[in-house]
Amino acid sequence: MDLIPKPDQVASAASNVAHKVLKGGLADLRPMPRTLIDEGPLRYVFRYDAAEGVDPFGDPVLLVMPLAAPSSCYDLRRGCSLVEHLVTRGRPTYVVEYGEVKFKDRALGFEHWVDEVLPAAIDAVHRDTGRRPVHLVAWSLGGIFSVLTLAAHPELPVASLTTLGSPWDISKVPLIAPFRPLLNANMPEALRVITKGYQLAGGAPKALVRWGFQLSAVDKLLTKPLVTAQNLDDADFLAQLEAVDAFGRDMIAYPGRTFGQLYHRVVRNNELRTGRLDLGDHAIDVRNVKVPVLVMGGETDGIAPLGAVRPIVAMLKGAPAVRWEAVPGGHLGMLTGRRARTTTWPLIDAWLDQWASAGTSRMGIGANPKRRHSSANSRALK
Repeated sequence: MDLIPKPDQVASAASNVAHKVLKGGLADLRPMPRTLIDEGPLRYVFRYDAAEGVDPFGDPVLLVMPLAAPSSCYDLRRGCSLVEHLVTRGRPTYVVEYGEVKFKDRALGFEHWVDEVLPAAIDAVHRDTGRRPVHLVAWSLGGIFSVLTLAAHPELPVASLTTLGSPWDISKVPLIAPFRPLLNANMPEALRVITKGYQLAGGAPKALVRWGFQLSAVDKLLTKPLVTAQNLDDADFLAQLEAVDAFGRDMIAYPGRTFGQLYHRVVRNNELRTGRLDLGDHAIDVRNVKVPVLVMGGETDGIAPLGAVRPIVAMLKGAPAVRWEAVPGGHLGMLTGRRARTTTWPLIDAWLDQWASAGTSRMGIGANPKRRHSSANSRALK
C-alpha cells in the first residue's frame, strides 16, 4: 500500500481483512488429491491424481522430502504449489513422506533413508508407471539424502536429479559459523547435556524443529507485523504468509540417531564438505552419482546459502551433466515462493524435458532446455 493509500487500496485492504475475519483466511490450503501406492517403516509413497482434463504423459517425478518438514513444502497452497504446477502440466507426480517419528524409531540413522526408504520409493514409482525412469526433485536435506542414495545405489532407475537448497559445506552457513569453534573444541558441559537430552528423548521434538525453522528467519518474524500492514491490499501476499505459517506449524520430529548424525557429522565435523560419508559398513562417495544433476540455491537463503550449496557441483565428477542455478528466494521461498512460479519452476521443467527418456520429452511446454544461461547467478557446467 502507498504511504497515503488510494481509495482502491483501502477497499482491497478492507475486503481482505473481512475475508480473513469471516472465513478464517485468504489462502486455499486444500492439498492436491493423492493416493497411497506404497508404504514401509517411515515410508509412504503417494501418487498425485491427474488434473481434470489432463492425461499424464512421460516420465514420473518423485518429490523427495527432507526430514522434519511436512509435504506442504511442495504443495503450499493452491496457486503456489509445485505439485499443482507439475500435475496440471501432465507430469506423473509422486511424493515420498516419512510420517510421524516415534520413540521406537530412535535408532534409525542416515542408512535407513539412503539404503531403504529412497530406493524402495524409487522402485515403487518405477513399477507404478510401467518401468519408466524416475526424475527426483529434492529439497534441503532431501537433496542430500538423494545424492547419497544415488551414489550408494547407482543401479537405481533414475533419469535425473534436481536438488534445491541442500547445504554441503556447513562452514558457509552464517547461522552456524559463529558456533563451530565452540563445537570443535572440547565439548562444554552444556552441549553434553543437550546431546544426552536428545538421546534420552529419542530425537529432536517437533517444538525444537519448529523453533529452529523460525530462528532461521527471525528478521522476517520481527518485521512481519509491519510488512503485513504494508500489504493489506495484496490478497496473494497475505495468502502466502498464511500458507508459510501453516507450514511452520506442521514440523515433524527427528529420530534420535539421525539427529545425532546431523549434529556430530554434518554440523560439527562438516563431513559432507569432502563428498564422502562413512556409514559404518560402507562408505559413500558422491563421485559415484551417474545421472544428470541440477543444483539450485536460493539467493537469500539463510539456512543453506549459495556458498554452502554450490560445493557439490565440483564433487559430482561422475555425473554426465551438472548444472548450477541461483534463483530468487530464501530456503522455502526458492521452492514455493510467489516468484518461484516464474523462476525456479520453469528451470525444473526445462531440466525434466532435457533428460526425458526417448519419446517422452515435453518440449514446447516448458522453457527451452537447450538455452545457455548467461546471467551472473547462473552457469551451465559440462
